[in-house]
Amino acid sequence: MTTAISRPARVGVITDQSGALSFMGIANANVAKMVVRDINARGGLLGRPISLYIEDSATDDDTARIAAARLIEEAQVDVVIGGIYSSTRQAIKGPVVDQAGRLYIYPEQYEGQECHPLIFCTGPVPAQQIEPFVPWLMQQTGARKFYLPSADYIWPHTLNKKVREAVSTGGGEIVGEEYFPLDHTDYQRVVADIMATGAEVVFNTIVPPGLTPFLEQLHNAGFGARGGRLVCTYFDENFLNLAPPEHVEGLYGCLDYYRSVQDRFSIQLLNRYEALYPGSAMFTAGSACSGTYRALKFWEAAVNEAGSLNQDDVIAALDHAAISEGPGGPAAMVPGQHHVRMNMYIARAESGRFEVVKNLGQIDPDEYEVAPG
Repeated sequence: MTTAISRPARVGVITDQSGALSFMGIANANVAKMVVRDINARGGLLGRPISLYIEDSATDDDTARIAAARLIEEAQVDVVIGGIYSSTRQAIKGPVVDQAGRLYIYPEQYEGQECHPLIFCTGPVPAQQIEPFVPWLMQQTGARKFYLPSADYIWPHTLNKKVREAVSTGGGEIVGEEYFPLDHTDYQRVVADIMATGAEVVFNTIVPPGLTPFLEQLHNAGFGARGGRLVCTYFDENFLNLAPPEHVEGLYGCLDYYRSVQDRFSIQLLNRYEALYPGSAMFTAGSACSGTYRALKFWEAAVNEAGSLNQDDVIAALDHAAISEGPGGPAAMVPGQHHVRMNMYIARAESGRFEVVKNLGQIDPDEYEVAPG
């Protein structure tokens, strides 16, 4: 007599293994491999092994859309995790959520406002970054004049709206706000305007490949030398490697994890990752590593609570899933919101590394209630 073996649980991860953001996506894929390896080493999920399928989105939304369809139609995965840009999230959402009705977890920091019964988000949103950070910066530095150089897509537009609200509430003003195509590289005109307006803070949402030319041109103009403050909330240690240290010295960020966070679990997790994956694709928050880790651990907890891979049961459990340990500290889904309450940190770039200057503690995402599916 033979015993039937349950089919493996199947997880699909879509992230950039090539393209402009490959330094981020490779790290995300490494995290997924590490977590799945750990779960399988403990006997799997409900006695089943997890099969991991990693697809390269190549920093291209059409490629991501095709990869998502392949995970659904060919691999028949139980959950899809991934996407970096918000436009990539929308590309993945089409075949995974809208067409197949499958569970999708988005791990990157983003502009918020994603509200769908089948979508959960495990990265920070503006209520966790902008709302605590901008008032702190204005109080600490006395800065009142902000300039917003931006990439022209949904995340910068929405984030800048939150910045305008926070700066205005604090008695400051936005002295400039401009948007550029993602592949734009000549910022001499906007840098000249930054200098001419007397901007004290540059709140940057320009992204690669335009990021490093902008930072170089801003530095060469003397913005930092005259006491200007540079802010980029997505900036993490992987991004620090893209520019000479002097171009980003003093840059402020606000994320759910930095490599200088010193709680016991965060240190152990970082050491284990670096032993498995030494090199330039570092474990960081802005690269969605922390969100990818939480996505997999929340899903694991939800499947265990549900006692099956039945999607409706898993979603019901995922709505209140929590982990007692994670990068940056414990985290929990806020019931009804499909977003995560988590620790947040303000950090400053000093000599090529980020040092945490303020632990903000647990911050709620303050997102919309999700209507039942």
